[in-house]
Amino acid sequence: MIAGRASQTAVMVCMARAVAHGTSLDDPTALPLLPDDARARVEQFRAGAKPRGFRARMAHGTLAGRAHMMTARTIAIDEAIRHAASPQLVILGAGLDGRAWRMRELHDTVVFEVDHPDTQRAKRARAAALAPRARDVRFTAVDFTRDSLADALAAAGHDAAVPTTWVWEGVVMYLSRAEIEASLAALAGRSAPGSRLVIAYLQPSPVIWIIRPLVRRVGEPIQTVLTASEMQELLARHGFHVVRDETIATIGARLSPAIAKATRLLTHMRVVTADR
Repeated sequence: MIAGRASQTAVMVCMARAVAHGTSLDDPTALPLLPDDARARVEQFRAGAKPRGFRARMAHGTLAGRAHMMTARTIAIDEAIRHAASPQLVILGAGLDGRAWRMRELHDTVVFEVDHPDTQRAKRARAAALAPRARDVRFTAVDFTRDSLADALAAAGHDAAVPTTWVWEGVVMYLSRAEIEASLAALAGRSAPGSRLVIAYLQPSPVIWIIRPLVRRVGEPIQTVLTASEMQELLARHGFHVVRDETIATIGARLSPAIAKATRLLTHMRVVTADR
């Protein structure tokens, strides 16, 4: 991330959810959580505005494809949260995630929104207009590269004695292996039996070489990719056993023919669910 600026990848994925809303995905929080310029672009897209020029057409097609990807990823993670039914939900690198304001299943759940202070500052201002579905929403500012995650959660009132569902969506690829290990150690130390961990991650693929320059340009370079077996070993070392690990392509194939077609090449993106 560029110092002093909110995460741009968080804006990208929120735009995708806003485009997908009302199709296979129900996320009415996505549009209001966006900054003004991004909201305007989504509204133009949804209104059917025809892009002019090569770059505009490319951006339009990228957003449409990203919307299908985010539909599959979001639905898979939502399902894992519902099935766990934990009394605490910690969203690591929450970005512009709207689960605390849209998931009825969280009515008895305390949600901890953990993110970089720059991104969280912008989100809190826009989230103030939304009514939470969760029992409580606690914003917890953490810079994963230097702050103690365990200390920040303890200060926010996280209870390590009761089960927690941890969601780590679209973050680990931007961290070093050492930073991932440190965060997992903190999670393991605060995960009571019955806790669940859900991670969206990237596995090695030639496609990564295309993605790298794009995210580096917005100041969020990809640092870590892991095979499914490497992820399983990593989680096992911290006391989590994998119960499901699928590619976005596999998830998309379950949802609809249109999403299956749009996500069929996304075999480099995975969602793993692990329990403790």
